[in-house]
Amino acid sequence: MSEPYDFTIEELGKRSIKSPIAMSTVQGDMIANYVTDDQYIRLDVGVKLGAQSPVKRAHVLECAGPRENIYFMPAHVHAGIVSCGGLCPGINDVIRSVVRCLWYRYGVRRISGIRYGYKGFLPEYQYGIKTLDPDSVDDIHKLGGTYLGSARGGGKEVSKIVDAMEQLNLNMLFTIGGDGTQHGSLDIAEEIDKRKLKIAMIGIPKTVDNDFAIIDRSFGFNTAVEKAVEVVAAAHMEASSAINGLGLVKVMGRESGFIAAHTALASHEVNFVLIPEVPFNLEGYNGFLTHLEKRLTNRKHAVVLIAEGAMQEQLLTEKKTDAGGNLKMADVGTYLRDRIIKYFEEKKMEISLKYIDPSYIIRSAPANPGDSIYCERLGNAAVHAAMAGKTKLIIGLVNDEFVHLPIKAVISHRSHVDPEGNLWRDTLDATHQPVLMVNSFNK
Repeated sequence: MSEPYDFTIEELGKRSIKSPIAMSTVQGDMIANYVTDDQYIRLDVGVKLGAQSPVKRAHVLECAGPRENIYFMPAHVHAGIVSCGGLCPGINDVIRSVVRCLWYRYGVRRISGIRYGYKGFLPEYQYGIKTLDPDSVDDIHKLGGTYLGSARGGGKEVSKIVDAMEQLNLNMLFTIGGDGTQHGSLDIAEEIDKRKLKIAMIGIPKTVDNDFAIIDRSFGFNTAVEKAVEVVAAAHMEASSAINGLGLVKVMGRESGFIAAHTALASHEVNFVLIPEVPFNLEGYNGFLTHLEKRLTNRKHAVVLIAEGAMQEQLLTEKKTDAGGNLKMADVGTYLRDRIIKYFEEKKMEISLKYIDPSYIIRSAPANPGDSIYCERLGNAAVHAAMAGKTKLIIGLVNDEFVHLPIKAVISHRSHVDPEGNLWRDTLDATHQPVLMVNSFNK
């Protein structure tokens, strides 16, 4: 900015009255914190490197988009697209975007869809490939699911996968998937390096849980929240129409409660949100069931929203993983349903409980307009990166800008709801649930 604004905020006077909002100033106590006057963010996040810049290259993110000079000759390119893991709204939008950008913007005429995830590369499955062009993908964005099919597993067969990529003479591969998919993508890229091949590996982040590190959000998340809000509205209607009505809804969120928190904020009809990041007791004087009983006594109905990853440390007796390397979780929704029923039976208190698990309905939905736009732009950015010869990267949105992120950085850890942060604080305000539902807490 040539003439910086002055963002100083005037105040009426000294603040001397204690806020009635019960929050914390202590880090690590799992209670949402007050905001202090020394917390700021930058307006202009863009920087340019040069001799006078104090910023190091390793500390800044490369902007995505078309480059003046590209690495691959479009007429020689054979591009591959693969979608892996569970379904998510927007996969078809991404596939369509990649195909159309390759075809119309760069003139690439050889585009192959790898069927059923990484298993599509493995000769023992004999799945074959799907030839892609703008006509074949023209209407797929109107559908849920994935046009190419998807599957978990296969990503560890790195040598076989790269053998197949060589046989197909691929120059670039676009991997649409979550944490496991992108771990596989990085392993494949490392094998490509060992063989001294010139194949660009470009990841497009797909996780409805929105738990990728660094990026603002992953595609499909907004649609998932929208659909979850519709389910909560139905649960609330059932609960408010019955004697001591109780709507219990389970949503996705293996390690992170973003869908649950955002759904509560969007619906304003949720009274309790239970997520993996925030501990709670079921029984006891300050346990969830005690507070649920108080809510039913006072208001005669309640809506409870629980993320699938909540309480797993208590429910799992042994740890097993699926083909994609994900932990097989216990069904916390049915467990909590049964515990609630038993609790009120022992109390001889009549309730009418309706349990809803909309997970697969949400995952298979077409993308809403917001996600569809996001997917279109992610696909375009991915193609520009690949044609420029960039590799081992994921396209992501950071500070509302599309950037290139090293795969290694994005998969280094998962993003979680901060129990002491703004999102959870606002969720508590929306639900009016207790700050902590534990009988004792040790840091």
